[in-house]
Amino acid sequence: MKNKKRKRERDELRPEYDFSKMQGGVRGKYVQRYRQGTNLVLLERDVASAFPTDRAVNEMLRAVMKAAAKLPRRSRAERLERTAGGRGR
Repeated sequence: MKNKKRKRERDELRPEYDFSKMQGGVRGKYVQRYRQGTNLVLLERDVASAFPTDRAVNEMLRAVMKAAAKLPRRSRAERLERTAGGRGR
């Protein structure tokens, strides 16, 4: 009884699904992209409406990264001092 239960837990695909008969299906279509790694991010509607494509999002994020890299870096002590008790502004 336990073996059947364990097998069912591992195999969640129902027996009536036969992907070998599926039209146009390609095994491993996205495997290369998956192996490279992905990072999916869910944008809220107001943010997503500002960007028509994923390319537009990536271009804007790269521009922000480039601008941030030009900003002077503060030391850890300076950051802690600035945030301690709301002082420093």
